[in-house]
Amino acid sequence: MLEGYTYLAGLIFSLAGLVLMDWRHKTAFAINKKAAALAIFIPMVFFILWDVAGIATGIFFRGDTTHLTGILLAPEFPIEELFFLLLLNYSSLTIFTTITRVMNRRAKK
Repeated sequence: MLEGYTYLAGLIFSLAGLVLMDWRHKTAFAINKKAAALAIFIPMVFFILWDVAGIATGIFFRGDTTHLTGILLAPEFPIEELFFLLLLNYSSLTIFTTITRVMNRRAKK
């Protein structure tokens, strides 16, 4: 039974780790909550629309696996996709912020 939740659990675990890193190193929400939320959720809307277009044209599909919960938000659109997109955008923001910070420190030397 828990087998169907492994991917979702992994995504949530990864998000929790990212939140802790953000809190510790102040890379996104710790700097500016509103800007971080916009930088994460605006691309999420784009990627959700991208997924919907891909599903509608038959390019994207869920496939068979025992690692998904089976909870679909729309045909061929599992709930795990939202968590994946959140992780993708949040990690991209923290990586960008960290690289920018490192590059600025090197430029000052």
